[in-house]
Amino acid sequence: MPLRLIFMGTPDFSVPTLLELTAHGHEIVAVYTRAPKPGGRRGLQLQPTPVEEAARKLGVPVLTPKTLKTPEALEEFRAFDADAAVVVAYGMILPQAILDAPKLGCYNLHASLLPRWRGAAPINRAIMADDAESGVMVMKMDVGLDTGDVAMAERLAISDTMTAADLHDRLSRLGADLMVRAMAALERGGLQLRKQPEDGVTYAAKIDKSEARIDWSKPARAVLRHIHGLSPFPGARAELAGVTENARVKILRCELAKGHGAPGDVLDDQLTVACGDGAIKILELQREGKARMQAGDFLRGVPLKPPMRLA
Repeated sequence: MPLRLIFMGTPDFSVPTLLELTAHGHEIVAVYTRAPKPGGRRGLQLQPTPVEEAARKLGVPVLTPKTLKTPEALEEFRAFDADAAVVVAYGMILPQAILDAPKLGCYNLHASLLPRWRGAAPINRAIMADDAESGVMVMKMDVGLDTGDVAMAERLAISDTMTAADLHDRLSRLGADLMVRAMAALERGGLQLRKQPEDGVTYAAKIDKSEARIDWSKPARAVLRHIHGLSPFPGARAELAGVTENARVKILRCELAKGHGAPGDVLDDQLTVACGDGAIKILELQREGKARMQAGDFLRGVPLKPPMRLA
């Protein structure tokens, strides 16, 4: 029999899992997501989360509680009589009483190879740390920070061409399929759990905007991974030395290149920039207050060439 599921999620990353669970016949009895926030062109209109938009189209009841720690919230959650809850980037801590409410437990889809990169920003941190691979894991939740027993996993190689957005999209699709398989196993009574190893624990702290500035003195590969790990948000930042108007740019995509020079020096007219060891070629960037653009389009408006530099 299909499972009665409560789905809990908020951003775009969560939506494919919600849709796949529905497509495979599970009954989504309620969707929990974060409350709408002001947005739109003037920042005045309340914007529902991507998960809420998807749930409304499916005709599923949507709840946006500010907390799950009150007796009223627990009673409401229990009233859905769910077999299990599926949690994908919900953004709110689940207290023990909520975790204990579904008959078969609460299961989280996490975008890392636990115990590496527990916490808020595993996709960004994996790229920035020059990890060779990432992945998704289904974990039975406990009250710790991503410390629960792991059921299933899928791995994915991280190439030098991948930005955080690229990896996000691929893991989102991979995770949706993994959660569907995990819920099928749970339905059959065959979902096996194993403890996370105690060795290799790392924490993926939330990205701070102060990390955005590029350090050109680092080796080219480290600069590339820093840029890609922060693309598109908040975007790795540099400034065009000697340009007085809108000098700040976000660099969104690059590749390793040949060349050497003082860190930050522009080496040619194709946006090749020297690093502490080696160089990168900028492929895509965004000038402050402007749309993102390819390097060639940018150069037609701002012809950067030696001896200019990026600070």
